[in-house]
Amino acid sequence: MSVENHVDHWGTSPRDPVATALAGMETALGELLAMDPAYWRTSQKKDVLARLETLKAQQAALELRVLATAGDIAEETGDKDASAWMRAELLVDKGAARAQMKLATSVSTHELLAAGLADGVVTRDKARVITNALNAIEANPVASNEVLLLAEKLLVGYATRLTANELRIVGKRILTEIDPVRFEDAEAKALLAEEERAQQKTALRVWDNHDGTVGDNHDGTVGFDGVLPVALGMRFKTHVEAWAQPRKQQFVEKGTPLPPWERLMGQGFARLLETIDPDALPRHGGDPTTINVVISLDELRKELGTAVLGYDETNGTTISATEARKMACNATIIPWVLGADGQVLDAGRSSRFFQPIQRKALRLQQKCCQADGCDMPPEWCDAHHLTPWSLGGKTDLKDGVLLCPHHHRLAHAPGFTHERLPDGTIRFTRRP
Repeated sequence: MSVENHVDHWGTSPRDPVATALAGMETALGELLAMDPAYWRTSQKKDVLARLETLKAQQAALELRVLATAGDIAEETGDKDASAWMRAELLVDKGAARAQMKLATSVSTHELLAAGLADGVVTRDKARVITNALNAIEANPVASNEVLLLAEKLLVGYATRLTANELRIVGKRILTEIDPVRFEDAEAKALLAEEERAQQKTALRVWDNHDGTVGDNHDGTVGFDGVLPVALGMRFKTHVEAWAQPRKQQFVEKGTPLPPWERLMGQGFARLLETIDPDALPRHGGDPTTINVVISLDELRKELGTAVLGYDETNGTTISATEARKMACNATIIPWVLGADGQVLDAGRSSRFFQPIQRKALRLQQKCCQADGCDMPPEWCDAHHLTPWSLGGKTDLKDGVLLCPHHHRLAHAPGFTHERLPDGTIRFTRRP
């Protein structure tokens, strides 16, 4: 029976089935919202959550059906399309509204998918994954209509037991599942093309946040973002997590509150950079990749001196002499000591960080961070020069001590002094 048979076009009929059904839904939802789930039985909560998932899928099915036939709304309001009306009247973001319209159009052309939504077995997210997979098959000149229909049937079936992300992976390989002999080569070519596109999208941006407080060049932080191919991106994530996880474990074992995971990941990334072997870096102009630190003799002698990363203050970044001394423990650095007139007094010596075999020996000897009371595992510690490199310290086992990143910073911080105790541990004391 059509809706028109019940509608009073003056808008006063109580027999409008659409309005009556919506009112019933609103009433039932209002009754549930008036209850406090804290007093529900566990079985009731599970039942509610499961049935709401089904209802959300059916609600999406209804919404997409209406949107697929909503061209008359734009005609009546003068909007470009229904998505523009959604933006103006429903305050839906333009991108989200257009995505909804696109999904509605796609679902309307796939009967099995539309039925899955209406039955509540295919969610909106899964419907979007399936339509993307089917659109790719439609664009494949080798795939026939029969193949498209079979792929739709299989994907709707998979949607009942897979998450949206799992379904996305299956969707990329569905043609191979249908006919391995026929589509395997095509899939391999498509995968290569996808990887090539990912390579073309690879990008990295780095910028100075200018949030420092000392001078124009002494900036606090650097921001960056980028895009990597999936395989490389997952390797990057794994490497950073390998450095972040031990820090998290330290907090857990000590029973102290955990910092935000993003901060741990940022600190893990910093540790990854600090431990890169210079020998593994590319060569520039015939020389190993190095960090040039320019510092005057007077600044070198100061407890609170400054230095420049680079070759001059115009093109470099100002850092503290303390930070320069800390970097000397972990990177290849060449100091350029200048006199009052800018003349090079000393081109210094390249100070390499401790070699892998030396680090292994230190781990065997010292077992953990040597700061008094710290038990950070040796794998996550820096090899620190007991006699500062700037004062002639050498990179050898007698002059090496393992310190975790926190205590390594304290060892170079002007606000702290440290001494070696008889048992070999290092005690830090804040200066008066």
